[in-house]
Amino acid sequence: MVDTSKLTSVARDVLLAPVYFYQGRKIKRDTVRLPEPNGERHGIVELSCSTNSLSADRKQTLNLMVVGDSAAAGVGSQTQQEALVGKLIPILADNEHIQSNFAQLNWSLQATTGHTSFDILRRLYILPAPTHPIDVMLLSVGVNDTTANVSIYKWQQRIEDIIAITQRKFGVRELIFLSLPPMAQMPAIPAPLNSFVGAKASILDGILQRACLAHDGVTYMATDFSRMMEEHANGSPIDITVMFASDGFHPSSLMYGYWAQQVAETTVQLLAS
Repeated sequence: MVDTSKLTSVARDVLLAPVYFYQGRKIKRDTVRLPEPNGERHGIVELSCSTNSLSADRKQTLNLMVVGDSAAAGVGSQTQQEALVGKLIPILADNEHIQSNFAQLNWSLQATTGHTSFDILRRLYILPAPTHPIDVMLLSVGVNDTTANVSIYKWQQRIEDIIAITQRKFGVRELIFLSLPPMAQMPAIPAPLNSFVGAKASILDGILQRACLAHDGVTYMATDFSRMMEEHANGSPIDITVMFASDGFHPSSLMYGYWAQQVAETTVQLLAS
């Protein structure tokens, strides 16, 4: 049986193609280009421990690497301290499980604005192999593949290749892919383009989720944006614009804070399992 809803959707997109093209060009022309925030992109944190002596099985160092696009790079914040990594590291360092199992937290950020899955894969090939295996790698990818209208086949293949190289070259114990953001709700993307972009992002996100389920040591983290907004609103009317930076496209420092909390929760759960 023919899926008439899909046919209707395709027909609508064909008719609206000139509008999508015009709106896309206008966004590129008019949207404010926010810089990547200044700040450290690597460091070592000495972890305090509540016990007087280290247990014999306590590992020395937790190696964490954050890889990806502008969201991983912290675009939308003034400094790295206000961005994803800057908010994530203190949360992990203060966590009781992390403190009781590791003496140090060695972290690095490898992210660049505009990077697609292809750019990230190339970066992983170019980066030198680490001296010690990476315990946790956090990866943000997909927004630029969506706006570049990367094919489903290429997206799926690149995700598989990214998983393969992280495990083979970097010895990643736990690879965490962040889910794609709700692009249809981004203030910078007007209707009807937002529906088209949101639908494409949802398709790529579904493929990413299935790829993660197919591999051991790979986790898809479904970012709970609804929870973020509800916690911020605290019973008041929800204003989604506060979750985005001034360009209406990248996360705000507020969103990075909630995001970091969810990433920390996922990280600790994986390390404790």
